[in-house]
Amino acid sequence: MDRWNWGAFFLNWIWSIGNNTFIALLMFVPVVNMVMPFVLGVKGSAWAWRNKRWDSVDHFRRVQRNWAIGGVVAIIALIVFGVGVWFSVTAVLKHSEAYQMAVAQLQANSEAINALGTPITTGTPTGKFETSGPTGTADLQFAVEGPKAKGTVYLHATKDLGAWKINRIELQIEGRPNRINVAKGGDRASLDDGLGAVRRGAFTVALRR
Repeated sequence: MDRWNWGAFFLNWIWSIGNNTFIALLMFVPVVNMVMPFVLGVKGSAWAWRNKRWDSVDHFRRVQRNWAIGGVVAIIALIVFGVGVWFSVTAVLKHSEAYQMAVAQLQANSEAINALGTPITTGTPTGKFETSGPTGTADLQFAVEGPKAKGTVYLHATKDLGAWKINRIELQIEGRPNRINVAKGGDRASLDDGLGAVRRGAFTVALRR
């Protein structure tokens, strides 16, 4: 009974309860929990065979096979859940008014346009985004790219009384030491047109979904 035990490796402390192998509860000890899954993978079968009564070797192997299948299913479900959460958070950030305003200001900034060229494409925003009723804060960054150069936009915005306001927005062009203040260099009309275009694009994406 010295074969690798996938059920013990994937489900560790849960597997231990069902197999009377309580040494796996060391998973709750910091540092030890980093190596314990591998120890359980190697020693789990031997410990489970010794610690619990089994009808036969076939019975033991069948139960351990079920634990292995359960572990694989649990890992796949966890991965799917994590990917789903990531896409949900990304969708929220990309459709947020703070992000849309930032893209509109970028596309209305003459210095940014000269540096990047047109058309300008924007990447997925990441960072901190919090809202609570009529208030909120957004500290985001997202990649941008044009025919001439690539860069990263850094944004700090706040929401007060239900309205978002960009406090600071800067563009870092790759290979250049100084950042561009995106809040300057754009006129009101082009900014309004850019924001309208971004919102129409987000609305189109929402309809397609």
